[in-house]
Amino acid sequence: MAGRFKADGWPASHLNQWTYNTNQSNATTASQLAQEIDRILAATGATKVDVVTHSMGGLSSRYYTKNLGGDAKVDAWISLGGPHHGTDTAYWCGGASCTEMPPGSSFLGALNSADESSGASRYATWWSPCDSVINPDSSVTLTCATNTKTACLSHGELRTDTTVYGQVKSFVG
Repeated sequence: MAGRFKADGWPASHLNQWTYNTNQSNATTASQLAQEIDRILAATGATKVDVVTHSMGGLSSRYYTKNLGGDAKVDAWISLGGPHHGTDTAYWCGGASCTEMPPGSSFLGALNSADESSGASRYATWWSPCDSVINPDSSVTLTCATNTKTACLSHGELRTDTTVYGQVKSFVG
């Protein structure tokens, strides 16, 4: 989506793509994300960022907003196909992050306790009824978030679909 935002006139200096070790705990990733966001805020002089995530990125970024003070630094938080209430496919992968993603995991229990979308950030999720990675589909939605059902898209297509991009762009503002 960063390329589309740039093509639509957003300055490259306002678009930052970040990646992480997908085998580590989401809490570790959240700490690294906190450092990256602090770096961006210092470099740009901005007071808040918008965060657009895909899949497991939704978990670490929510951990950041809920537990590491990120709610004060994130304006719009977007999750495309995030397994917020777990996914059965986590039973077939490895690494610390996979032990945190099955339905009923202690990590998800703590993350979803009390307010699922804490603080002043604006929260939105997008989910597809044809996403074979996130099972059940209902895992994506959050209370207190704008939850959008897409057309029949694969897990990866949530990042590339023109309609989803337009909706995300509108939500960011």
